[in-house]
Amino acid sequence: MLGDFIIKTKTDLINAVNEYGFLPFFMNSIDGFSVEEHISPECWYNYSGDGSWQAWDWKGPVIRETGCAYGKFFEKKACYISQEWFCDFANYRRDGYDFDARYDDGLADYRDKRLFELIDGSSPILSKRLKQLGNYKKGGNKGFDTIITRLQSQGYVIISDFVYMKDRFGNPYGWGVAEYSTPEAFMGEAFTENVYKRTPAESYERLLEHFCRLFPNEDIRALRRFLG
Repeated sequence: MLGDFIIKTKTDLINAVNEYGFLPFFMNSIDGFSVEEHISPECWYNYSGDGSWQAWDWKGPVIRETGCAYGKFFEKKACYISQEWFCDFANYRRDGYDFDARYDDGLADYRDKRLFELIDGSSPILSKRLKQLGNYKKGGNKGFDTIITRLQSQGYVIISDFVYMKDRFGNPYGWGVAEYSTPEAFMGEAFTENVYKRTPAESYERLLEHFCRLFPNEDIRALRRFLG
């Protein structure tokens, strides 16, 4: 069960991701289930005035140091999922299909296939470069945000890092740019050897049981809706 923990450091955030397995970044339909609701205020807003936004700046390091998955997995909002739990999440959301099989069975749109293959063939790839390769610009292909969110929700694509651009002096600036990858490329055998070892139904039951342990007082119907 999630307690009244407070995230004050990057280590606190890493420990929470590892302990709970799932940790959304923003508030969502389950009360108290987000970084936003548990982080110390000075780490959420830029009170220091030094250009630092710690909760955002920690995203890349947390992904790199834990090997967790990060992406828009629930309610079109970003969430950390530990390596321990991501295989079951991806297996359930993929319904046991790798992407090629999903497409061959008519369960994926050609636009999704085109973007997935760009990521699969270039992982890891920054969103800026991905949009260039896929011609996602004014007058070009449309729907990038919708498609990339769907691929994340289905467990085929994750954000594997956030990379900061650098000025001519080598100093980072601005917001971190998302780097996309497939979980196969990012997690390697830890993912590929385990993602389909259960049936999707078995993975779903494991997920639901875990969420029931985390939120014993939550209506199970709400937990089922959240899991999708």
